[in-house]
Amino acid sequence: MSYQVLARKYRPSTFSEVVGQQHILTALENSIQHNKLHQAYMFSGTRGVGKTTIARVFAKCLNCQKGDMPQVEPCNECSACLEIKAGRHIEFLEVDAASRTGVDDMRELLESVQYKPANARYKIYLIDEVHMLSKSSFNALLKTLEEPPPHVMFLMATTEVEKVPKTVLSRCLQLNLKTIPENQIRDHIQSLLDLENIKYDEESLVLIASSAQGSIRDGLTLLDQAIAHGNGVLEADQVKALLGTIDQSYIIELVKNVAASDGDGAYLTLNKITELNVEYEQVLKIIISVFHKISIHQQLQNSEDAGIMQLAESIDPQVTQLHYEIALNALNKFHVHPHPKQALELCILRMLAFQPISEGAAPKIEKKNPELAAKPTTPKENLAEVTEIQTTEPKEVPPVVEASVKLDAEESSMPSELDMLSWNSIFNSLNLSMFVSQVFSEFEFVSFADNTLTLKKSDELINPTEGLKTEFLEEISTHLGHKISLIIESGEVLASPAAVEVERAQDQLNQDKDALLENAAVKDILDSFDGKIIDDSIKKVSP
Repeated sequence: MSYQVLARKYRPSTFSEVVGQQHILTALENSIQHNKLHQAYMFSGTRGVGKTTIARVFAKCLNCQKGDMPQVEPCNECSACLEIKAGRHIEFLEVDAASRTGVDDMRELLESVQYKPANARYKIYLIDEVHMLSKSSFNALLKTLEEPPPHVMFLMATTEVEKVPKTVLSRCLQLNLKTIPENQIRDHIQSLLDLENIKYDEESLVLIASSAQGSIRDGLTLLDQAIAHGNGVLEADQVKALLGTIDQSYIIELVKNVAASDGDGAYLTLNKITELNVEYEQVLKIIISVFHKISIHQQLQNSEDAGIMQLAESIDPQVTQLHYEIALNALNKFHVHPHPKQALELCILRMLAFQPISEGAAPKIEKKNPELAAKPTTPKENLAEVTEIQTTEPKEVPPVVEASVKLDAEESSMPSELDMLSWNSIFNSLNLSMFVSQVFSEFEFVSFADNTLTLKKSDELINPTEGLKTEFLEEISTHLGHKISLIIESGEVLASPAAVEVERAQDQLNQDKDALLENAAVKDILDSFDGKIIDDSIKKVSP
């Protein structure tokens, strides 16, 4: 095979060629320089950040024949360096723990520990993915690991250090590798493309570096795919098609429409996005990323993107967090949804549904008391769980308005204390918008006393925005004709208005089904064909 993948072709051969991980390299270089070497090293970190590569370079430093002592930089010319690089040095044993997990394999490996190296300073054992060893293998390794002969060195690498027994970790010098920053991955990819004389544009480098998610190997694997996909040239459009991503400007436009409560505009933008034949899950991840950038800029003012800056100024920080949670919950449930496109559309619809009511906008619902509807609400106090709306009447109230308030109070005369049944009846009579009614119908009545209404929501539900609370409390206050406080608790909800309605509908369905089963003709058909009644097919027919 003449072609060699970039990750192997450009594998670092010295510490100076390693991308990132300077904190690890400094510790190893100082250990070599001052001849303070540990008997066992544990390299841990996510995939593709340089664990095995650094361990191999370290092995070359220890056995390099350039001088009488270990070298900070291996010469890569002597027989030891060349043989370790090729994986055939007799005193460098590289073991894949995933394929040799048994205790017999470990005993066989440790049999040679007592013998001094024939043509090297150290007999080095590199155990990759060490967490895959069995419990018995770890136990067999413990004693040798704690007190190995002076000519033996253990190097271990793992992606799941938490699975390694603490008895093993305590005998090792632990070196935790970090993920590689995007700018370092981008610069490294750019240098390799220059060496390979491959044409590219800056946007392609940014896309690949971002998709690598901190892993150099993943970035180089994606680079190989992009080169093959572009027939030896990197162009942003082809890289986007390969990665399933889209231009962020589409997402910015979509978020602008959502923030402006423009459902038609959001639908048209989403339709333009879906016409690009992109992965819907990837679109949702970009939406989450955009809300993350907006939230960060609202706090730190550190974005240079004009679209992000404009959105950060126009969207309330609380709404930003709400939309972020909606998108994140949609992503968590994305894989269980039978239709990915519908999952994305429903996520956008939820964002449009949970929009704050603009303070300057005219009320969408006709209030029973026009004075209360026209009167501005008090400033938001942003208390954790208590929201109060001041709706006390002015001192000089026109006679018509006063009569209206008294009439409302008489019609809706709510007692000082309520039970759950009475509250559900009152809730269904409130003149609420569709979204507010849908949200608060999921809340269960707890108590009403001293003009304080206490409701309970389940832990899975998101707290309603201040705009939704405002409309709900305005309607309750209008209904009562005086100030009211609202407390929202969390807990198990069993008898919310929505749950009661579902139970009522189910009872009605069962009654209709029983009535059908009592019909002689229907019963005869079911018996003859061994059939059954489908619940969804039972419908009331208007006379």
